[in-house]
Amino acid sequence: MISFSAVAKRYPGGQEALKDVSFSLEQGEFAFIAGHSGAGKSTLLKLIPAIERPSSGAVLVNGQNVGALKRAALPYLRRNLGLVFQDQKLLYDRSVFDNVMLPLGFGELSGREAGRRARAALEKVGLLAREKANPVQLSGGEQQRLAIARAVVNRPAVLIADEPTANLDADSATAVLEIFAAFNQVGVTVLIATHDEALIGRFAKKVLRLAKGSIAV
Repeated sequence: MISFSAVAKRYPGGQEALKDVSFSLEQGEFAFIAGHSGAGKSTLLKLIPAIERPSSGAVLVNGQNVGALKRAALPYLRRNLGLVFQDQKLLYDRSVFDNVMLPLGFGELSGREAGRRARAALEKVGLLAREKANPVQLSGGEQQRLAIARAVVNRPAVLIADEPTANLDADSATAVLEIFAAFNQVGVTVLIATHDEALIGRFAKKVLRLAKGSIAV
C-alpha cells in the first residue's frame, strides 16, 4: 500500500530532514513511526499525500509514484487518504456536522447521501450527539475525534495521523487510539507518528523508528 525506496528530503539551506529511508507498509497494517522531536516524522508523513515532494528516491502509494504526480492528479490521490495533522484546521465558524461535510463537497454524492455519510462518521467517533455544536465548544479530545471523523468521511483506504494524542490526557489519548484501531480492524491501513512510548506499547503491531532522518535498525 505504501512504499518508500531510498527517500531523501532536503530543504533549502542544506537541511536534510530524511535520508535513505526505505520501508513498506502492506494493506491493512497498523504501524507507528516513532522518534525524537525533529527526527523527520512529520516530513515523512507529508510525503505520502504529496504535500511535500522527495528530493530523491521514490514514494509509492498503491503503486503510484506520488512524487511524480502532476498537481491536477493530487485530489484523486488524497481522496483515498485520511489525513489527521497536528494543525487540525477545524472551521470554528461552522458546526461539527458542517466540518465533517466539507470534504464531501468536492465529490459526487447527493446532499442526502453526503449527510448520511457525515453522520455515520460522527457516530463512529462518538460525536453524533454534538453535530450542531461549534468546535470551540468541544474538549481537546473531542476536537481530535472531530478531525478523525472528517478524515474518514470519504472512507479512505489509508489513515495517516501526526501526533494525534500530543495534547491529550491519558484517557483521551487511549480513546483516540482505540478509534484508529477500530478502523484498522475493518481493513483500513493506519500509519501514526508519535513519541508516546506508552501508547506504542499498548497498540503497536509494527514500529518504524526514525533517528536524525534515518530509519533506526
